[in-house]
Amino acid sequence: MDWMVAASSLAAVMMGIGALFIRMRAAKKPASAKKIIMPPLFMSTGALMFLFPMFRVTGLELLEAAAVGCVFSILLIKTSNFEIRGQDIYLKRSKAFPVILMTLLVVRIVGKLVLATAIDIGELGGMFFILAFSMILPWRIAMYKKYILLKRQLSGRSIAITEKTAF
Repeated sequence: MDWMVAASSLAAVMMGIGALFIRMRAAKKPASAKKIIMPPLFMSTGALMFLFPMFRVTGLELLEAAAVGCVFSILLIKTSNFEIRGQDIYLKRSKAFPVILMTLLVVRIVGKLVLATAIDIGELGGMFFILAFSMILPWRIAMYKKYILLKRQLSGRSIAITEKTAF
């Protein structure tokens, strides 16, 4: 079982590094509602793991994992902002984001190593899925709200520009 914890921790590190690169590339292209909404939708399919008894968690474990995920999401929400460039909306680069993401990853790995001695590996996998989903969902909802506000501001600005040029 130790190899499973090590393998899943290595996978988490690889995904964290991948997320950093994706985030850096995303800041170079205009944001869209679809790009904001799709990750939690794709991730939600992972909930199918709970069809298998080994991944099922107790009500208390569910609440604990969801609460930790929601707390972690606050850091991501605070470091994810948008800006208007020309007629497009871009994700602002944050110097704190990579540090926060890596810190959350380290906390997650340490937590997994500590909890792996007390909780079955399947339940632990379920808890960490819940934690991750509970972190990503509020973060993406907050990003979507920020995006929509800027989109409205941008469309109001383009209407004003059109009205000025019409006369």
